[in-house]
Amino acid sequence: MAYIHFTNEQKHRANSVDLVDFLERQGEKLTRSGREWRWKRHDSVTVRGSEWFRHSRKEGGHAIDFVQEFYNLSFPEAVQWLLGGEAGVEWNQTSKSAPAPKKEFKVPRMNPDMRRVFAYLIKQRFIDRNVLTHFARKKLIFEDAEYHNAVFVGLDEKGITRHAHKRGTYTQGEPYKGNVVGSDPRYSFHWNGKSNRLYVFEAPVDMLSFITLYPKNWQEYSYVTLDGVAEHAMLHQLRHNSHLQEVILCLDHDEAGIEANSRLKDILSENGYSNTTVMQSIYKDWNEELKERHGINPIPSKEHPKLILLPQMCAILPGLCEILAVQWDVRKFLTDCLKELEPLVRTEKIVPEKVNVVRECLQCMAAGSLLLAKELCRQMERSVTVDQLIKKLQMNYRIHEDRGWMRTRMENIRWDLAEIDQMTNTPGIRTEADQQRLGSLYLRLALDCVRTGMFVELEHQVIMPKQEQTANMLMRM
Repeated sequence: MAYIHFTNEQKHRANSVDLVDFLERQGEKLTRSGREWRWKRHDSVTVRGSEWFRHSRKEGGHAIDFVQEFYNLSFPEAVQWLLGGEAGVEWNQTSKSAPAPKKEFKVPRMNPDMRRVFAYLIKQRFIDRNVLTHFARKKLIFEDAEYHNAVFVGLDEKGITRHAHKRGTYTQGEPYKGNVVGSDPRYSFHWNGKSNRLYVFEAPVDMLSFITLYPKNWQEYSYVTLDGVAEHAMLHQLRHNSHLQEVILCLDHDEAGIEANSRLKDILSENGYSNTTVMQSIYKDWNEELKERHGINPIPSKEHPKLILLPQMCAILPGLCEILAVQWDVRKFLTDCLKELEPLVRTEKIVPEKVNVVRECLQCMAAGSLLLAKELCRQMERSVTVDQLIKKLQMNYRIHEDRGWMRTRMENIRWDLAEIDQMTNTPGIRTEADQQRLGSLYLRLALDCVRTGMFVELEHQVIMPKQEQTANMLMRM
């Protein structure tokens, strides 16, 4: 696809398309789910206005990435479709997609005692009695009278209850959990201390478990739960407590938690909070650590396969760069690699015996892109090594942004090459800003090739070729 320039206004307009209207015009079925609409074909996906969220993966966004993700289109294809394209379709805001009237928030009636809640949280979840008593006396935790759920309360700046999260106390089957209707997501269960440190958790039991594990001076610190991985409560605490400058993300040690850590770190950086660290539990979450200490087999943690694979993919690149540096016209080589790659992935399905060839092409293109970036730095009189560029590539990798099927990934590579060709073939002297932009494009192409290679690896479970095998492919070209 040829390079297409979109203005910021066009991208904003495309990203603002109402997704209920969009999906219904595709013949999709949706059902009302509170203030949102649930997509019947993907029942973990809800939409509201131009926003979507996939609850099973804790990810979401707006109209453009929705179309990229679920309709397997590239960025330019998605924008063109949402802008109307050749068909001249004008997507409308429909009355059906308007949010339902917000229901009044009503705190559950409090039970006279907390016997069931104390028994559940202390005997089943191993929360420290003194910690639990502290929150109970502040009326931040209580037992509801009707169902005997544990209720975790969130107060606003004036001490008024704005949020309540309920957790079932029955031990048979999957316990009930959910927010009271009308809860304000900015005021989830939290504790404010005087220290500049804020600890962030997915759920109240995680927070209480962490305090039980690390009780020393715990009241001096601040803690907030997200009721999942949405950022609203965390940002609200930071904005209304100026002394909070250090953020420690303590989300679950699994794929969803790892991706959320990456996303939240970017959001914090965008909001001016650079002092951010990630603290992971040994097992799946902090309560599993407590269980292990009390002799119960814990649910193990789960590393993200892409983060395991990324350094392995990058380790092959220096050797390939050495071979390419002495034998090839690298710009022509990138084009030749793409030509060899195209017929192998044109149908979206890679023939099994060609999987390793696809992988090798992608690795060689990544190495070639790094070489071009290195040469550009030399021309700008900036000394840089391939290893330094690879380190920068890994730092630029954002696991929460690494999604899409093969077609989308290949289109991104074509898009990168089209932008590079446009810049390199434009006559005239490039400014320093132009050179920096070109260097960024080379790195982006290298990263897109690495990401696509990881996708092939995980989708097809191919055996990663050794450097010598990939070098043989170079000899064939």
